[in-house]
Amino acid sequence: MTTPPPDDPHPAVPYGTPDAPRIAVRGEAHLEVDPEIARLHITVASRGKDRRTALEDLTRRNTTALNLIKTYGDAVERLETGAFSITPQLKEGRGERVHAYHGNVHITAELTDFTALGELTTRLADLDLTRVDGPWWTLRPDSPAHRQARQQAVREAVQRAREYAEALGTTLAALVELADLGAENTPPAYPAAPGSRMRSMARGATEDTAAPLDLEPQRQRVHAQVNARFTMAPPQL
Repeated sequence: MTTPPPDDPHPAVPYGTPDAPRIAVRGEAHLEVDPEIARLHITVASRGKDRRTALEDLTRRNTTALNLIKTYGDAVERLETGAFSITPQLKEGRGERVHAYHGNVHITAELTDFTALGELTTRLADLDLTRVDGPWWTLRPDSPAHRQARQQAVREAVQRAREYAEALGTTLAALVELADLGAENTPPAYPAAPGSRMRSMARGATEDTAAPLDLEPQRQRVHAQVNARFTMAPPQL
């Protein structure tokens, strides 16, 4: 890195000059919005005295769960199968005698229609040896809420800089730098705000099926920050 010689007519002045003072501010935005996606984790299990029985039961139950989820059509945006395992269970005592086999398949389903979520969750939980975890509420990575938060943070930075300039009896002259500190979606630490209640709707429920869960979508927090530097007209101090 080189240092400008003392006789340089235009030395670098990172903090502005008396003729062009700088203002450095931070703009922030905090939004609360409704979620766009509900994610369910489904674990289908089986148990048999021999490997073939455990595998066949697991295959059948996995197919039943997948077919059930697929009946909800466009309400399911993504359906994925994750880890699969068949594990021998050893009998206590000496030696390595297999007592039984346990099987597991993990399924992830993402829904965008929350009116079907409660019923699907209940019907999945009603299947044999099937565990349901969730829902986890979230936003899409390209959700308009992220853009809204970033734009609001920029407007807040400009407004804050203007207020500082006005306090000095002057005005902003130019934008020197705008640094994006990133926008992130963090899970809320409190229940959904009043007024965001969404009820699940039963579709052909019978006396043999449990009543659909009434799930409450969890509001999402979206946060954005920017650093901005401006020059302003010289104030009369």
